Amino acid sequence: MSNNWFKTTLLMAAIVALFGTIGAMIGGKVGMLLALLFGGAMNVWAYWNSDKMVLRMYNAQEVDAHSAPELYHMVAELAQRANMPMPRVYVIHEDQPNAFATGRNPENAAVAATTGIMRLLDYRELRGVMAHELAHVKHRDTLISTISATMAGAISALANFAVFFGGRDEEGHPVNPIAGILVALLAPLAATLIQMAISRAREFEADRGGAEISGDPLALANALYKIERYAQGLPMYAAEAHPETAQMMIINPLSGGGVSGLFRTHPHTEERIARLQALAAGRA
Repeated sequence: MSNNWFKTTLLMAAIVALFGTIGAMIGGKVGMLLALLFGGAMNVWAYWNSDKMVLRMYNAQEVDAHSAPELYHMVAELAQRANMPMPRVYVIHEDQPNAFATGRNPENAAVAATTGIMRLLDYRELRGVMAHELAHVKHRDTLISTISATMAGAISALANFAVFFGGRDEEGHPVNPIAGILVALLAPLAATLIQMAISRAREFEADRGGAEISGDPLALANALYKIERYAQGLPMYAAEAHPETAQMMIINPLSGGGVSGLFRTHPHTEERIARLQALAAGRA
């Protein structure tokens, strides 16, 4: 666990440094300060509102012990096992099997599952998936992913600003326009790669943590295998409309694939399954 947390910390530091670099290119030290203040303001807003925003994007419907008793009691049992507060529970009316967690901390968290995943998986497999999502909440991955996504978006906005309005060095002289264009093109790409690397690192930890919460690593392994096979040919329309949220899902919901592993929001499912199987073997 500590190794992945160290990697995540380094990646977050890199995205903050990239943010400050673009600000410095636009307006020197003052530009850097303003850029960091802008990013901080965006993160404060995201900290308080990101969960509501994402749930609204997916038209998620909150459920309780009466409207979805099996799912609700499953989450309640897992939260108790994990010694966590009970999160809010949502259902998303999408055919693609998927699930995600959101919220700024365990006391203000929500887990959501699609109707597709509830039809596809048996009780044990769905329990493994929801344990994975609770692990994200327990590790505060939802906050990490929100910050990285917000910073990546802010970097893109600043880079576009640099293209249209140019930048200034410390003496107030205009920055080389070619350099400005390169920064505008490469900075958002670098931010996206960093964001995706953060997401991949946290998925492995959530798999391990979810297996510990459920006490059944093979249940999650079986669920991942079935979701991967079934989801490939089934679009998730809300995710296609909001691709920045793809990293939140247990399996990448987007129909299009990247040209390289660098562009993956999630680790290879085969590797995730292999790690879970090894964990189960170690428990035997």
